[in-house]
Parts: sequence; structure tokens; C-alpha cells
Amino acid sequence: MLDFLTIDEVELKGKTVLLRVDINVPVDHVSLRIAESKRIEAIRSTVEELVDREAKVVLIAHQGRAGDYDFLPLDQHADVLSRTFGEAFDYVDDTIGVAARERVKEMKPRDVLLLQNVRFLAEETLDRSPEEHATTILVQRLGSLADVFVNDAFSAAHRSHASLVGFTCTLPSVAGRNMERELRFDRQVFVNPERPLVYCLGGSKPDDILEVMKYVLEKGVVDDVLTCGVLGQLLLLARGVQLGEKTVNMLKERHYLDYVDDVKDLLSRFGAWIRVPVDLAYNDKGKRTEVRVENLPGPGIVADIGTNTITAYKSIIMKSKTVVTKGPAGVYEVPEFATGTKALLEAIGSSKAFSLVGGGHMLSAIRELGIDETSFSYVSLGGGALISYLSGKGLPAYDALKQAAVRAKEIEVGRV
Repeated sequence: MLDFLTIDEVELKGKTVLLRVDINVPVDHVSLRIAESKRIEAIRSTVEELVDREAKVVLIAHQGRAGDYDFLPLDQHADVLSRTFGEAFDYVDDTIGVAARERVKEMKPRDVLLLQNVRFLAEETLDRSPEEHATTILVQRLGSLADVFVNDAFSAAHRSHASLVGFTCTLPSVAGRNMERELRFDRQVFVNPERPLVYCLGGSKPDDILEVMKYVLEKGVVDDVLTCGVLGQLLLLARGVQLGEKTVNMLKERHYLDYVDDVKDLLSRFGAWIRVPVDLAYNDKGKRTEVRVENLPGPGIVADIGTNTITAYKSIIMKSKTVVTKGPAGVYEVPEFATGTKALLEAIGSSKAFSLVGGGHMLSAIRELGIDETSFSYVSLGGGALISYLSGKGLPAYDALKQAAVRAKEIEVGRV
């Protein structure tokens, strides 16, 4: 049973729908042009369904953060949406002003309108409760023009921002197809998953991954944690293994050595459940050189896990019933060091386990390495939201949808 409502449960024909999406995408530092558009393309299914059901669809979205180079208007996004849908996409360079409100009032069923970057409004990013956000100008002005709020922005669900939670207090509020799909699959991992449950964690940013690792180990809900990437290197350092000067300098420059004490603590308490690499592949002047842990340090800098580690991890994966993977095993962008990432993804995809693959880097790896995306149960673009969910931190936008469902039920039975 779902604890939130979906678009199956609201009347949409002729209704004005505020659709919150996450089309925040990578932007080239130099040209300031959109560099990759997976999130933009991902909203197509929800938008098309709302259009088919003859709704008037008003898209609310953001790009970047104030002060960052990618804090941009959404005109490029409108162009990508036009190419994705095969027709011109209506866009207004305004969010809550007269131009935006008049355009919304003029809409007809099946029209789709993209508003300006909602983060151009300072009140959007204030960390407030849904009730507090419900009093903002954004929610008051747009909410008065709408009949239904649909939240399809799972990847921003860890933010308690006005456009994500405020409308749930003033409008019938439901999850869009992407939000619904993400929560269904994430709950399958988070709530009574089939065991053995294996987490395969890697990538180049250990802070978020460590939060997930700590949570599942402390809760006792995981059977094995397979580590690779920077996380695997930190675990080896915590065990006293010498990785080599170049690798250690790289970790130091990125301040990753700050996490060694945390890693040592996890090893001391949960070492029986944590698997660390038994060999590593070094980038030795462009050449792949594998070295067993007992023979470290190796030449150059660590760029992948080795063959013996791959074999050991694959064996555990093939015996699992549920697998969650986040972060590549190595520098998959370079063919010589894509071996670990490709082998582990192929093992997960070919296993009989329910599999959740998380993060934009993993989707990029899947596509770049020619792996069948449909071989996995679900590939999430959740990013920080997925990390928050798997770390047990909660998701304000999800919580707001749950509260909206409770209020709808109370109204239905006459309690409100």
C-alpha cells in the first residue's frame, strides 16, 4: 500500500496542474550550454500523460544555485523539451509576475507552459516547513490559479523548498510518475527487502556513500557491503595498507583523508560485513598494472579494482536477492580502467536479484559501456535525494505528499 496519492487518483480533464519537475542538468563551464539532458528527457512520460488527460500543465523547475556558474534561466531547457516532444514548448521568462500569471490564465487543455527558474525567487530556497512555505508569494500567487499540484521531482525531494512542499498545504497534491516509480522501487530496498541484501559502493565522493554505509550497517539491514572506488582506498588505508605517494596525495588534495577516522570506526564495529579490494589496478603512465594488496604500493595512481576483487565481488552478487549499487568502481571513462565498473554492472544485471542502480554517473557508465539499462530493476537519477533516503534521513517533499494524502482522506470521510 502506498502512503501517498498518485495522478491516478485525481480528476485532470480541463484542470490547471502545477507540475514540479527536476530538470537541473550539467552545464558546460565555458559555453554555459546544457551538457547532458537525461533529467529533461525523463519528465516526458508524466507530461505526456497529463496532456493526454487534457490538463493544462504548468511546469515549475530550477537550474543551479544562486552564485554558481550554472545558475541560469530555463530557455535552453525549453529548447531541449521542444526537441524531446517534437513540437515547440511554451516558455515564459517569468515565474510569479503578471506575464506568468496571465499566460497561465490563457492556457487551454493540453497546453504546456514552462516558467522561469523558480530559484530566481529568494523565498524558494528558505528551509521552512510546508505550512510556512504555504504563506509565500510563490505559493499564494500560483496556487490560486491551479487545481492540482503534482510533484515529480524526486531528485530534489530532500529539500524543504517552497515549490516542493508549500503547495501541498493548499492544493490536492499527488506524485507524478517519476516520483511514484522512484518511491516504489526505493521502498522495495528500504522496507523488508529480500535477503541477502548487498550494497556495492564506490565512486569518487566518499562523504555521501559513508552515510549510507553507516546507516545500513548500524541498522543491521545489509549482509555485505562491497567497497571500491575512493571508499575502497580509504578502507585499505585504515587497515594500514600503503597505496603509494601519488594516490595518497590525490586523496589529501581532495580532503578525503579527513574520513579515515570514520572508516576506522566502521571497520572496528562492522568489519565482518565490509568487503575491501584484494587487488588494485594502477594507472602506470596510461598502462593498467594490477597489484595484489600484500604487494602494494603500486606504480602510478589507483584507477580501478583488480581481477581478483572483481571475481570475489561477482560471486557475492550472484548469490544475492537484492543489490543496491552507487558509484563506479574506477575511472570508467578511460577504457583501460573501466573493467571493474563494467564487470560489476554486468554481474548485477545478469543476476536474479532485485537491483537498484543509483546516480547519474552510474547511468552514464551504463550507457558509455554499452550495458543494457533494462537488465536492472531500476536506475535512479535521484542523486542527493536517493542518498538521503538510503541514509534514513527522510525526504521533506515525500513527507509533504504523505501529509497531503492524510488530509485528503480526512476530507473524504468528513473529518475536516
